[in-house]
Amino acid sequence: MCGITGAIWTDPERAIDAATLRRMTDVLRHRGPDDDGHYESQFSLRSPYEPMPGVALGFRRLSIIDLAGGHQPMSNEDGSVWVVFNGEIYNFARLRRRLEGAGHCFRTDSDTEVIVHLYEDEGLECLSHLNGMFALAIWDANRRRLVLGRDRLGQKPLVYRREPGRLIFASELKSLLEIPDVPRELDSAAIDEYLTYQYVPHPRTIFQGIQKLPPGHRAVFQDGRFEVAPYWEPDFNDERPLSAADATAQLQTLLDESVRMRMRADVPLGAFLSGGVDSSLLVALMQRAAAEPIRTFSIGFPVAAYDETKYARQVAEHLGTEHHEFQVTPEAVEILPKLVWNYDEPFADSSAIPTWYVSQMTREQVTVALSGDGGDELFAGYPRYRAIWLSSLLDGAPLLRSLVAAPLWQRLPGARQKSLLRRAKRFAEVLAKPPQRRYLDWIAIFNETRRAALYSDAFLEQLPDADPFHFLQHAWERAGKRDHVTAASLADLTTYLPGDLMTKVDIASMAHSLEVRQPFLDYRLVAFAASLPCELKFRYGHGKRLLRRAFGDLLPADIWRRPKMGFGVPVDHWFRHELSDLVRDVLLDETARQRGLFRPAAVEQLIAEHQSEQFDHAYRLWALLFLELWQREWVDPQ
Repeated sequence: MCGITGAIWTDPERAIDAATLRRMTDVLRHRGPDDDGHYESQFSLRSPYEPMPGVALGFRRLSIIDLAGGHQPMSNEDGSVWVVFNGEIYNFARLRRRLEGAGHCFRTDSDTEVIVHLYEDEGLECLSHLNGMFALAIWDANRRRLVLGRDRLGQKPLVYRREPGRLIFASELKSLLEIPDVPRELDSAAIDEYLTYQYVPHPRTIFQGIQKLPPGHRAVFQDGRFEVAPYWEPDFNDERPLSAADATAQLQTLLDESVRMRMRADVPLGAFLSGGVDSSLLVALMQRAAAEPIRTFSIGFPVAAYDETKYARQVAEHLGTEHHEFQVTPEAVEILPKLVWNYDEPFADSSAIPTWYVSQMTREQVTVALSGDGGDELFAGYPRYRAIWLSSLLDGAPLLRSLVAAPLWQRLPGARQKSLLRRAKRFAEVLAKPPQRRYLDWIAIFNETRRAALYSDAFLEQLPDADPFHFLQHAWERAGKRDHVTAASLADLTTYLPGDLMTKVDIASMAHSLEVRQPFLDYRLVAFAASLPCELKFRYGHGKRLLRRAFGDLLPADIWRRPKMGFGVPVDHWFRHELSDLVRDVLLDETARQRGLFRPAAVEQLIAEHQSEQFDHAYRLWALLFLELWQREWVDPQ
C-alpha cells in the first residue's frame, strides 16, 4: 500500500519542479513510511510536431510484498515505460508466469513489475487483467502517453485536475494542494451532494476543477488530449437462474479462493473482527487456510448500544484465533482535527472514528488486515433493504400504504438514533414517493426539503441545476430491470461502497500505515453475487441467506441470528452532553455565519431540537460540524 502523485505537462510554464514534487510526495508519507521515489523528465521539443511532454512521478511505499525489490517508480528494461502504483494485485503470480512464457524477464518479485510488462503486451487493456485494489499511473514515453487507472470497486483513491497544458494527479487531495497555483474554490454542487450522502460522490471533489477518477475507469492524456472512460461495465440487469445447490458450491469456491489470495504477504497479517457475520466469516475462512492462529482485532466502547466486543470474543474463542481487544473512550474533541486533516474533504460518516481507532491499534501488531466490507451490498444485509422490500409489498396495497404514510406518525416525539420508532417514522414519511426517491430519502442525511430550509438565499442562487438524486438514480438504473431490493443493493455497491466505506477505510487505515484488504470485493465474486436471483440472498425481510447456506457450519448459530449493529459511536449522546458547547460555538459563531452557506436560524433550530430531544439530528449536526471544521483547515487563509 502506498501513495502516488505526479503530473504531465505540454506547457513548459506549467512544469512541476523537483522541490514541488518532493512536497507532493512527502505529504503522503503516512501512506508509505518505508521508502520514497521520484522520476522526472523535462519537456523537450523533438520537432514542431512531436513535443515530448514533461513528466513527474512521486511515490511513497508501504512495503508488503518483495520488501527489498519493490522500489518505485519502476520501469521496463529500456526505461520507456514507468509505473507508480498504490495497492495490491492478487493474481500477479499467474500473470507473471504468463508474461515469462511470452519472453519477459523480471528483476524483482513485486506485483508492480507485472503491471509494467503487462502494459507492454496489452496496452490500455492491461487494467482488465488485474484482480486487485489499485490506483496507478503509467508513463509511456514512446507514445507520449500518461495512463491513470483505478480498480473496479474504488478501493483505492485517485484524484486529478485537468488544466490547460497540464494534468496533475495524486492519491489524496492534499498532495495536489502542495502545488502553489492550484486554487481552493469550493464546488457548491459538491456541498449539496455532501449534505445529501455524507460524502462527496465521484466524480466530484469538494474543490472546483479537481475530480475523482471513478471506480472501474481509466484516464489517458496523450498529445494534449484527455479522455476518461470505463474499462469495467458490469451488466447488473443480467440475472442467472441458479439452483441453491449450484449457487452454494460456486460461492464456497469463489470466497475461499478470494480469502486465500488476500492472505499473501511478506509482513505480519491479521483481520478486523467486529463479531458481525461478514468479518466473522472471513476470519473463519482465514483460520481454516492458516497453519497457526490468525491475529484478530476488535474495538469496544463504554456505551452498550455501540459495543460488539462480546460477539467478537465469542467468535474468536470458537475459531481459536489470537484475539486482541481494545476498549476506548472516543475523544471527539481530540480526534476531530485528525480526521479533518486526513480526510481532505468533508466526510460525515461518524464510523470513521472507530475505524480510526481500530486501525491505529491493529497497526501496532500487523501491517495487513482483512475486513468484511462489501458483504452487505452483495448479499443484501443492510436493515434498510427490509424497508425496500416492505414498501414494495405496500405498493400493491394502496389503501394500506396511505394509512402507514399518514402524517400522524411524524407527530410522535423524537427517538434515539437506532430506535425502532425512529426507523418507523423515516419509513412512513416517504412512502408516497417512487421507489428510487424513497430510498434516497431513507439514506440521505439532509433530504431535499431539509436542505432547502437550511440553505441561505445566496447559496441557493449559487447552486447549479444539478440534482444530487441523479447520482443514485444512475446507479439504480444499471439494475433497473431487477427487483427493488437487488437494484438498491447494487446501487449501494457502486455509490455508497466506494464513496463512503472504501474512503473511510482507506484514509483511516493509511493514516496509520495499515493495509486493509476486502475479500468480498474480488470482481469475480462481485459479478457472481450481482447475477443471483434475489430470493437466494434475501427473503421475507432477511438477507445473507446464501452465505448462511454455504458457510453456516463455520460460525456459532447465534452469530448468524443476531441483528446487525453497525460500527458507530454515540454522536446523538455527544451533542447533548460532551459536545453540546462545541457544536454551538463552532456552528453559530461569526466565522461560520459569514460564509453565507446556511440560515443561522435553521442551524440554531437543529441544535435546539436535538439538545431538547425533540428530534434526533445527530448525523446532520455531525455533517455540519465536520464541514465547518474542514473549511477552517483547508480553505481559510493559513
